[in-house]
Amino acid sequence: MKTEYKYNRLDKNDAAVLLVDHQSGLTNLVQDFSPDDFKNNVLALADTAKYFKLPTILTTSFEDGPNGPLVPELKQLFPDAPYIARPGQINAWDNEDFLKAIKATGKKQLIIAGIVTEVCVAFPALSAREEGYEVFIVTDASGTFNQTTRDAAWARMEAAGCQLMTWFGTACELHRDWRNDVEGLGALFSNHLPSYRCLITSYAAGKHSIK
Repeated sequence: MKTEYKYNRLDKNDAAVLLVDHQSGLTNLVQDFSPDDFKNNVLALADTAKYFKLPTILTTSFEDGPNGPLVPELKQLFPDAPYIARPGQINAWDNEDFLKAIKATGKKQLIIAGIVTEVCVAFPALSAREEGYEVFIVTDASGTFNQTTRDAAWARMEAAGCQLMTWFGTACELHRDWRNDVEGLGALFSNHLPSYRCLITSYAAGKHSIK
């Protein structure tokens, strides 16, 4: 039965990644994930962006204050990416350099993650929706104070037409077909999911024994 719903998939040729305020001070506020799980999820999203060669923009908020500097792993992963240290704007969308960097990508799909979910993620996500962008929120690479706060932020963004995803779902939708690169996608998953490492190890061993 036909419906009016249109499934707009993530397109690696039309997507950019916005990593908003993953700062050393702000990470202490994240209580809806364990510290280890959250760090792994953020780096998994970053590795996904690198694997698919997606334009990636880094931004921080008032990093000379208590929010702290960008976590070093992200700067190391994207040494040449646009890096906008906002002097004070809470909503990254209010910063002209941030907007220019987004527009320079020429992409219409924005994949967003950050700290904290109801502010640093939600505010630019809602602003982007108002400007006509397709917005995909990577929920497990975004963190905040508690689940109540998180759920309220998710509901607000979803009501505006943002799509809620995980880093794993994001990677799969961008990839579309295992046959595009079994080893590459398998390595990405193995590096961030211990259970998937077991799966890929088993697959590789079986493949070797057949030969």
